[in-house]
Parts: sequence; structure tokens; C-alpha cells
Amino acid sequence: MSNIKKAFENGKAFIPFITCGDPDLETTAAVVRAMAKNGADLIELGIPFSDPTAEGPTIQGANIRALKGGVTTDRIFELVKELRKDVSVPMVFMTYANVIFSYGAEKFISTCKNIGIDGLILPDLPFEEKDEFLPLCNKYDVDLISLIAPTSEKRIAMIAKEAKGFIYIVSSLGVTGVRSEIKTDLVPIIEIVRQNAAVPCAIGFGISTSEQAKKMAALSDGAIVGSAIIKLVEKHGKNAAEYVGAYVKSMKDAVR
Repeated sequence: MSNIKKAFENGKAFIPFITCGDPDLETTAAVVRAMAKNGADLIELGIPFSDPTAEGPTIQGANIRALKGGVTTDRIFELVKELRKDVSVPMVFMTYANVIFSYGAEKFISTCKNIGIDGLILPDLPFEEKDEFLPLCNKYDVDLISLIAPTSEKRIAMIAKEAKGFIYIVSSLGVTGVRSEIKTDLVPIIEIVRQNAAVPCAIGFGISTSEQAKKMAALSDGAIVGSAIIKLVEKHGKNAAEYVGAYVKSMKDAVR
């Protein structure tokens, strides 16, 4: 059993996302520490990829900036090792299957275990192809997080039954990015998840305001925010940690 269940032990979870290496790894480290200090229950660390198909312009931009800055998977592993000296909050990687394939799946997943990464979110890995990585994730006790989207329909129960760690519920069709409102009716999806899953579920994609976070956390077990945080990092650069910390605190207060 991974550390992830701890994220949901203090009521509703707030889960922020950051792209590692945007604008540099020192800033990422400061931002992660600020998130943990201000109430983040679980932190998603994005490993940049040249073709992040699930991402909208904001997170795509962060991926491009990080890669231009020379970030590598090994440097991100070193960053996590360093963070784990004082950050105890559960942390998961969000990246793409190719990143793991090109590194070597066993080497990648065993390193996750060794440095204290609790789970993996791979938005381009279809449920039917999860056996590419699941046996290794089970071997090294790293949760392979399932995603459920409004298009999952008849597969929702099946995905929920086999889910590990937590279930990432995608709020809207399309890519990540701030949305003025979330129009999908998620209630029927969450009902099926609740009936079938042994793990909590949190909603992401499009959440940016405390009002939206509060609403989504009321429906599920937590809210996930990425693009709104990346925008703060883009705006404040190397000084972003203080602003992200304040934002995380306001969002955690809202989901409470």
C-alpha cells in the first residue's frame, strides 16, 4: 500500500500540479516546499515531454520552457531525492508513456520507489494497455493511477474496480487548462466510481478558482489544479514559490 491514502485522511484533498524545471529546478524545489507547507495533501510533479497530448497551451508552454532549460529525467529524480529529505507529503509523477519507455520501464519505476515517488499518472496510457507498466508498478509498490473521463462511459465500473491509489476524474472533454465553468454532469460518473472503487477519487482539468475547487471537492474526495499554478509560475518566475504557497493555502481552505 502506497503513501497515497494519507492524502485523503484529513478530509477533502487539495492536489496541486507543477511542471519540473519550469523555469528551473531550484524554483520547482521552492514551489514544492511552499505547496507542502501551505496544505497540499498530494503533489503531482510533471516530467516534461516534447509532445504532451493531454495538455492545453499553459502546461505545453511549461514543458517547452523546462526542456529548453535542459531538464532531464535523471535531474528530476535527483530533485525528488533532495525534496524527500524534508517533504513528507505523498508525491506522484505525471508524464507520458514514452518518457518511461525511453528511460527503461523497470529502471524508471524502481527508481520511483527508491526516491519516494508514490504513484504514476500517464494520461496517454489507455486502460486496456496498462499491463505495459502495471506488473512493474505492483512489483515496486508504485500506484499506477487510473483516469476516468466523461467519455469512459461503459468502462467506468471496470476501471474503478481495478484502481490503485486514487482515481483521477477528468472533469471536461479536451485538454488541461483553466475553464470559466465546468459544465459536465459528474454526479452519475462519481456514483458509479463510488459503487465500484476501493480508493478515493479526485477531480481535475479546468479547476482554477476556490469556488470551483469547493464544488468539485464536495462531489468527490478532492480537487486537482495544474494550469492556474503554472500561470503563477510563468508570471512570477524564480519568485513564484511565495505566490503559489498563498494560492495553495486559499484552495485548501476552500476544499475544507
